[in-house]
Amino acid sequence: MRNLDPRRARWIKVRMGLLCGLMGVGLGLIVSSAYSVQLEDGDEWREMAEKQRQRRLHVVPKRGSVYDRNGTALAVSVEVPSVSMDAVELLRGADERRALVIAKDAATRVAKVLDVDPADLERKILQRRRFAWVKRRISKEEVERIRALADPKAPLPIRGLVIEGEGHRFYPNRELAGPLLGFVSPDGEGKDGLELELDEELKGRVDQVRGLRDRSGRLLFSEGIQDEQALAGHNVYLTIDQGIQYTADQELAAAVRTYEANWGAAIVVEPNTGEILALSNSPGYNPNDYGASEVEMRRNRAISDRFEPGSTMKIFTLAAALAAKTLSPTQTIFCEEGNMALDNFVIHDTHISGWLTPTQILALSSNIGAAKIGMNLGETQLYEALRRFGFGEPTEIPMPGEATGVLRPKGRPWVQVETAAASYGYGIGVTVLQLAMGVAAVANGGRLLEPLLIKRVTDGTGAVVREGVPHVRREAMPAAVARTLAEMMVAVTEGQGTGVEAAIAGFRVAGKTATAHKADPATGKYAADRLTSSFIGFVPAERPRIAVAIVLDEPALVHAGGFVAAPAFRRIGEMSLRYLGVIPRGTPPVAISKVAGGPDPAAQMYEAMRQSQAAEPPMKEFATTNAPPPKGTVRIPDLKGMSLREATKSALDLGLLPALDGTGTLSRQEPAAGAVLPKGSRVKLFFEPPT
Repeated sequence: MRNLDPRRARWIKVRMGLLCGLMGVGLGLIVSSAYSVQLEDGDEWREMAEKQRQRRLHVVPKRGSVYDRNGTALAVSVEVPSVSMDAVELLRGADERRALVIAKDAATRVAKVLDVDPADLERKILQRRRFAWVKRRISKEEVERIRALADPKAPLPIRGLVIEGEGHRFYPNRELAGPLLGFVSPDGEGKDGLELELDEELKGRVDQVRGLRDRSGRLLFSEGIQDEQALAGHNVYLTIDQGIQYTADQELAAAVRTYEANWGAAIVVEPNTGEILALSNSPGYNPNDYGASEVEMRRNRAISDRFEPGSTMKIFTLAAALAAKTLSPTQTIFCEEGNMALDNFVIHDTHISGWLTPTQILALSSNIGAAKIGMNLGETQLYEALRRFGFGEPTEIPMPGEATGVLRPKGRPWVQVETAAASYGYGIGVTVLQLAMGVAAVANGGRLLEPLLIKRVTDGTGAVVREGVPHVRREAMPAAVARTLAEMMVAVTEGQGTGVEAAIAGFRVAGKTATAHKADPATGKYAADRLTSSFIGFVPAERPRIAVAIVLDEPALVHAGGFVAAPAFRRIGEMSLRYLGVIPRGTPPVAISKVAGGPDPAAQMYEAMRQSQAAEPPMKEFATTNAPPPKGTVRIPDLKGMSLREATKSALDLGLLPALDGTGTLSRQEPAAGAVLPKGSRVKLFFEPPT
């Protein structure tokens, strides 16, 4: 710069100084910005960077399964393919005009394959979202077609199409226990029944997975799942027995169809533990296709509908009086020859009677007798006794929508007429489940149990999370009273009892029928042609294995509970006892050698017993003679005039298989008395009601 003009040299120095100053200011700004970004606002910028760099996936766990007490699947979750679309990936690099063309073309081609609305799909694409459902739960053929459209080797592949597995609830037994199980909506939420009640346990915990993504948003790497158990909900094992549930469903549906009832409900209980072996409703529905059913068909009427029970309440009235010692088993009560005036009300009996014992009052279902017993007991003691049996309060079953029932008007005691009416089941409201648990208390010696529906719950590894155990709510009555009452209830199904149709060959059945008129809201009176028919009982009477409650609402053809509900009880009871391995008295044991050697000896034994009881041996009749019958044969005695119970027992004791027809006393038998038959032959017994 020595050779330069001094003025020019000074100008160069000024420019260099200005340049260095500007560079210094710029460097200062950079340092200041870096300090602000990295230190002052570091957390905010790091979070933004993480959002841009990482992708968070919410992993929905597999819903737990529901099994019966023996491990048979009632509700399971299966993976089914569904199609989603990443619209950002599909339209990547396309301007607005080009995006319209791509969206219309892709929507048309995909809609043609999946049979969806192309306009709706095009609208989803133009919204440019990272995720949108195209179609859920597609078929195998649709999967192949979508893969062909998305194949990079195809002439015009459609980018962004994703086929992924999605949980779908499946009920392998279709309508079996539909209202009990409930259903699951497409978004994986339980919406009814046990699926709703146990939703939190079944669906598990949603976990979050982080992964890296490139500039286009595609997932490159996943860090993995921190908790593997988050991918599986808990499995639930019920006390329900699939075989007994199937029998109850079928027999209940047949009764509803036969007698043209509005609906029916049946519950089978193990009386000593409170375990629910079957909880049936008719009509029911198929949870696999719940959208095709009406809302009324999904009602679990066994626990949600209350009704006036009628004569079944006489059991509990007698239990209260026997326990309070205001009634003795041998006492006689005058039943007013069928009509008794009480205040401005007249109580009627179907069977006109004079003096009756408590056993006869149950057997003939005398309203007047029960009313007198209840009034003699008193309103307070009757009310407290019915409370002890669980009426007027929830049973605490783990199900949504349970009704509590109605025991008396709130805020005031019963007057005399109300006490009399409550004694034979009017003016109060109960549920089928309350009746089932009440009669189970009689069967087990007086203990009111909490209904046990969930046997155990396990996690994804099989470890038991919680286990259901029997729970006694209270002592409903003394054990001695329960045994006495059970013997009285046997008279209902024998001789002239109203429930002879419930009798099961080879067993003593304790039960009670009911035929209750329904109140008409329009008139405020009881309708003559609208009734509820029911039967509750247990078997065997001496060592009960099952307690059953059956209710049919407004049967059209026949109304009496002894003709409508009692036969259903008999059929459910017969099959349930066989299924549980309880054989009638006098039945020879099945030799193990006859059924052993197969893959499942127990199953083969059950099948052999079932066939031996169901098969009809050929009737080979020998000539009638006074000589002793040949070895292996038996001479048929004259059974005419015997009750159904007596004739059945006589035939079984002789080694014959009775085929029963009708009710009442034996009027005719085939073959006739004196004929000689091989043991194991079938003899037909025809009964007629007394005239």
